[in-house]
Amino acid sequence: HVQLVESGGGSVQAGGSLRLSCTSSRSISSSYLMAWFRQSRGKEREGIAALYTAVNETHYADSVKGRFTLVRDNARNTLYLQMDSLKPEDSGQYVCAADTRSYGGSWMSTEPYNSWGQGTQVTVS
Repeated sequence: HVQLVESGGGSVQAGGSLRLSCTSSRSISSSYLMAWFRQSRGKEREGIAALYTAVNETHYADSVKGRFTLVRDNARNTLYLQMDSLKPEDSGQYVCAADTRSYGGSWMSTEPYNSWGQGTQVTVS
């Protein structure tokens, strides 16, 4: 396991930008896979972006592709989620997750992840 701490959430108008941070207690490379999930009211937690750390390969959900970008900072053990062109439907609790076991399976599923942060709230109006 690793400990994950998110920050950077807030309220923003539609079309605006936010940058979320996920800081790990260990190096990013110590996790096989890191991801951001979004929990919106009345909906299941959905995977929106992920990074396979060893190959630096990113994946995005269709709903955010072209608007959201993952950026890793190895020196700070931090994975950023840069969110641009925000829409009201992007509102929700954003939670960072890590798989330190190379569990496998779909990155969009919650199943591979054994470490979760507390989340940070994003509101787009």
